[in-house]
Amino acid sequence: MQLVIISGRSGSGKSIALQALEDLGYYAIDNLPAMLLGSLVDELRVQGGRTHLAVSIDARNLPAALERLPTLLEELNQRQIRFQVIYLTTDARILLERYSATRRRHPLTRDSDMTLEEAINKEEETLLEIRDLADLMIDTSRLSVHDLRRRITDQVAHQHSDQLTLTFESFGYKRGVPLDADIVFDVRCLPNPYWDPTLRQYTGRDANIVAFLSSYPIVDAMSNDIYSWLEKWLPAYQNSQRSYMTIAIGCTGGQHRSVYMVEELAQRLVKHIGEVQLRHRELGLQYTLSEQPAQPSPSEPVEPE
Repeated sequence: MQLVIISGRSGSGKSIALQALEDLGYYAIDNLPAMLLGSLVDELRVQGGRTHLAVSIDARNLPAALERLPTLLEELNQRQIRFQVIYLTTDARILLERYSATRRRHPLTRDSDMTLEEAINKEEETLLEIRDLADLMIDTSRLSVHDLRRRITDQVAHQHSDQLTLTFESFGYKRGVPLDADIVFDVRCLPNPYWDPTLRQYTGRDANIVAFLSSYPIVDAMSNDIYSWLEKWLPAYQNSQRSYMTIAIGCTGGQHRSVYMVEELAQRLVKHIGEVQLRHRELGLQYTLSEQPAQPSPSEPVEPE
């Protein structure tokens, strides 16, 4: 039995995630009452025909059922039933925009006089314990439908219980720290290629940016320090039964320094991990190291860093 529990904020893409798993052969159930989870698992195990199950459990459940969910999950763990809890979240401002654009009602506003903003905040409080239990949190604020389906396929459906799924993500601080980052490193102290007009349009994946940054000893020193820290502590995370780890590295714009550092560290760690996933948030790229796409064409100049 492989069980995936999808939870998270309404409007963050839970239905899309569930559909993606259903397309991959999972028996998928939306809005499952939490108290029925154990019985459903038992029934499917008795029948023996379904070994992959995906369910959505969220704030539409009764409050008492959500309070008991951690106990139910611990019971499944004691019975050696493999499961993953995936939590989808989105920036509250983006959720407000999505609901306003679609004119849909938030589930918590249907039987109350709460405003939309109050409902969004209340839901986050209600799901806080599930969020803390999550094996993987995915921030869908800037993900398209296709991006989310790919994340679910790559990180959830293809995840192995004995393997740490390691993701490196570059980002720009001016657009905020990724909500799903586990560990964040700041490389804004490094020399910035943006201030060279001949380099401005390129990214940290281009040869001239690589040459520029690698010529500075401070860049190499920071790369070595981060690598040494990860080499020492990643085994400890894996030994604590951690299945996912997202390492986010940020610079001001997310185009040069953070992209370069992500690529450098991934190249070094893939020899020990076996496979590393990379995401360059501001470039709109995501891939595994062994499936690196063709070199992109130079991007348009970005705002000053």
